[in-house]
Amino acid sequence: MTAAPLTAIKAGLLSCETCGLLSQPASAAEPGYCPRCGSELESRRHRSIERTWALVIAAAICYIPANILPVLGTTTLGSTEYDTIMGGVVFLFTSGSWPLALIVLIASVMVPLGKLVALSYLLITVQRGSIQGSRERTRLYRMVEFIGRWSMLDVFVDTFTVALVQLDPLMSVRPGAGVLFFAAVVVLTMIAASTFDPRLIWDAISDAGSEPAPLEENSPQQESNLG
Repeated sequence: MTAAPLTAIKAGLLSCETCGLLSQPASAAEPGYCPRCGSELESRRHRSIERTWALVIAAAICYIPANILPVLGTTTLGSTEYDTIMGGVVFLFTSGSWPLALIVLIASVMVPLGKLVALSYLLITVQRGSIQGSRERTRLYRMVEFIGRWSMLDVFVDTFTVALVQLDPLMSVRPGAGVLFFAAVVVLTMIAASTFDPRLIWDAISDAGSEPAPLEENSPQQESNLG
């Protein structure tokens, strides 16, 4: 038998998700509140996997029109041109502003897609009960949670451009429908990161540690017992 690792919940303690304080819950049904910051204590977030999957799928659906539909419409002397996110990246690159094009590409295309892939990977490994790379997966979750707000760069740029460039009737700038879908992707992935419970990553290790270690068919121990 392998010794099961001692976790906080097995020791009768709960960690506050706001300040990190380990404290004794009032009861199993109603843990109560953190004595340091007053936040409500939870052993595990209620229906964390189902809610996170729903948000990730919704964000993935919105990601497609966010990149297909125009995010900015520029009207100059009666003619209007619409630009998508990738169209803006190509324009910036061909005009010589490749550092800005790279920033927009990373913040507006790669980061939202990376968050969707990372959250899906975390959900799948938790549901499969994987015990490999738990520490790395926890770091991945912290990274997704940290960079979530910086994905709004494209929306901020469009907002500032619309506010600054208003020279009717010579020139005007209007936000496109793609901005709404892009903002939805960012908001949904941020909420998905907050609903996912990273403590689920370590539950599989705790469960696996209580199981007996399997013996090989032709191990010396078995041969001696048979003899």
